[in-house]
Amino acid sequence: MIQKALFVLLCCGLAGCESISVLAPRAAEPVAPPQATGDAWFDAGQNALFARKMQTAHSGKAKNVILFIGDGMDINTVTAARIYDGQSRGVGGEENNLSFDTFPYVALSKTYTTNYQVSDSAGTASAMLTGVKTRSGVISIFESVRRGDCNAALGSAATTLAEKAEDAGLSTGVVSTARITHATPAAAYAHSADRHWENDQELPSEAKEAGCIDIARQLVEFDHGDGIDIALGGGRQNFLPTDVADPEYPEMQGARTDGRNLAAEWAAKSETHAYIWNNADFNAAPAGQKLLGLFEPSHMQYEADRPDDGAGEPSLAAMTAKAIEALSQNESGYFLVVEAGRIDHAHHEGNAYRSLKDTQAYADAVRVAREATDIDDTLIIVTADHGHTMTIQGYPKRGADILGLVVVDDEEGEGPLPAAGDGKPYTTLSYANGPGSIFADDVDLSAGRPTPTDVLDKNYRQQALIPTGSETHGGQDVPVYASGPGAHLVSGVMEQNVIYHIMADALDL
Repeated sequence: MIQKALFVLLCCGLAGCESISVLAPRAAEPVAPPQATGDAWFDAGQNALFARKMQTAHSGKAKNVILFIGDGMDINTVTAARIYDGQSRGVGGEENNLSFDTFPYVALSKTYTTNYQVSDSAGTASAMLTGVKTRSGVISIFESVRRGDCNAALGSAATTLAEKAEDAGLSTGVVSTARITHATPAAAYAHSADRHWENDQELPSEAKEAGCIDIARQLVEFDHGDGIDIALGGGRQNFLPTDVADPEYPEMQGARTDGRNLAAEWAAKSETHAYIWNNADFNAAPAGQKLLGLFEPSHMQYEADRPDDGAGEPSLAAMTAKAIEALSQNESGYFLVVEAGRIDHAHHEGNAYRSLKDTQAYADAVRVAREATDIDDTLIIVTADHGHTMTIQGYPKRGADILGLVVVDDEEGEGPLPAAGDGKPYTTLSYANGPGSIFADDVDLSAGRPTPTDVLDKNYRQQALIPTGSETHGGQDVPVYASGPGAHLVSGVMEQNVIYHIMADALDL
């Protein structure tokens, strides 16, 4: 015990810990179930305490690990989505729980990159998938490489957990509602000096001459183990040549100038490889196939718009279920990354409705994953890469529409709260910056602010302060939720790259 204490104190000193205590384990004490008092809130608190006391850590190794990344899903987004989810189902919103709200372990993750206080998805996803912090704008390479420097990047690849998993005989999958070559999913399987090098047309000529290859090629040519087993998302254009028409939108062509049809090359790898692009083929695909599913030329539809898609698109929950079914065929286990990429995109547009709707769909995918797996052998981590600038404000009464105007409940009765200096109503959700700015050139400041009808339009952009063409990311910490073997290691305030080390430890890689 003394040796352990000295070792921990030494490590803490090197890491700059402020304080630490080393305690000998004590015998578990019996816990009596709470007695009802008749007060609903007090009894609920006692029941919650009892449940926490009865909780035990899954300290063994995991057979499978699933990393869920809600792109841009900060705590404000989770809170608003929780309320929206409840209200959209006709139940209370504030006391509602999203699927991952019930996970037993929660932490906060620092999202800065090595060169940016407010980060992008490339650097943050790279941290979670390689275990090292790096620069914004680069994909799974070390921080010594400046963005766009192909020559330096070629010798500075940071090994990803997907690469380690494949080398160890596990199966791997990547699922996203964004382009499958977009920054977050790309960080699982690619190494690039620039996140925008998604197809060969985006590569500068000097980068091509130096030997760098685009992200789409890296997915198809992934040379660890037997390759990525499941890749589902958007981004068809990056896999098709310019002389091939898109199967869903014939007026559009592919983006590749090298003449290669990477979708066809994937399908030709073996009899078990298949390329699909619509919902019918997705539903018909057997579990034993190695799937490349590309359901849009660019990003997939927002969840709010998905039902109107002509060719049909699977939901994030359906893609997650399909991936788990396929990857579970490997008795050795699997590593799966699932991204809800469009939470972020809707925030950038200043459109809270679509962002909350996609967060709701993301929570459903987490629920499906937890139900489809065994908590004793599958570690699930749910987190975000970075935040946004959306706020929840104004003292609205409990039960007020989270997407509506601020409404108060006082002795005078209910009504819009004219608490703003100009006496005009305002929304509960707003952004610090973005295209909905009240100071944009085309905004008439003398006009009234939004009506209750305006804010319920799914295309409504919440009011923002600083006018920007696209709302920006936020630099706040983001939540991390965990369930399964090794989940108890998700605690406190963590550097974002620690998430990788917890997952790698769970898989014993």
